[in-house]
Amino acid sequence: MNSSNPLIRVADAYAKALGLSDKTVSSRVFRDSKKLGAMRDGADITMGRFSYAMRWFSDQWPDGAEWPNDVERPHREAAE
Repeated sequence: MNSSNPLIRVADAYAKALGLSDKTVSSRVFRDSKKLGAMRDGADITMGRFSYAMRWFSDQWPDGAEWPNDVERPHREAAE
């Protein structure tokens, strides 16, 4: 998958907003430091994992950071 992938675009924006490496973001979202790198190299993920990751980003999004305009943002989960 490449930069046209909405998950990769969101991950890149998140990393840039917080000054984090790809491996750190991957570890936080997937508990696997290599997953985002593998996706950049063409690996795939299930729809369930994609949905989980997009919701994770939405729930953890840093205040003041801009969500990518062309990516639909999932509704934030209510705090329990």
